[in-house]
Amino acid sequence: MSRVCELTGKGTLVGNNVSHANNKTKRRFLPNLQNVTFLSDALGSSVTFRVAAAGARSVEHAGGLDKWLLKTHDDKLSLKARRVKRLVAKKLAEASAEQAA
Repeated sequence: MSRVCELTGKGTLVGNNVSHANNKTKRRFLPNLQNVTFLSDALGSSVTFRVAAAGARSVEHAGGLDKWLLKTHDDKLSLKARRVKRLVAKKLAEASAEQAA
């Protein structure tokens, strides 16, 4: 499983450990990934993603999973997140069609 946030696309970064003697050795900076369960209002169920801690805060700041998915470009989202986004958009379109009728 790759170490990439499923919602924000945040991945590993590469840098150097620098010693007191200024010796440099390569290292990797890994994102703080957590398994987070979000509640989807449109779907009426919960969805679990592997998300960076900063990504989880961003979703809550945006007003929930549904709003976050609809405003985020598909390039950043994982395949699972794109599928959930499609389901959410479909449910919201059905709900707005019912209100119009």
